[in-house]
Amino acid sequence: MDNFTPEQYDRFEAYRRHALPKQAVRKVVQQALGQQVSQPIAQIIAGFSKVFVGEIIEKARAVQSRRGESGPLSPDHLREAYRIYQQETGRVGAARPLRAKRLFVR
Repeated sequence: MDNFTPEQYDRFEAYRRHALPKQAVRKVVQQALGQQVSQPIAQIIAGFSKVFVGEIIEKARAVQSRRGESGPLSPDHLREAYRIYQQETGRVGAARPLRAKRLFVR
């Protein structure tokens, strides 16, 4: 943190102060899974989600600076950051690639 610029430090402090609402995360996870999720599990998912959002924002800022732009991030910066993230890490949202259903199998 000693090497942060004042702008980076302000962003880091904002990142530390904010959290995803755990009840909202719990509701989304329950809807996606179709079953009840405990509060500790919702907290873990909220923590991982916050890290993911932070990584996407960092990559979007890098895209923005590479293009020589400034100001708030645009949806285009975020889409490009997500595309780069997928290239670096593989499929997002699955531990292993999903296999497509095969039709007309004998």
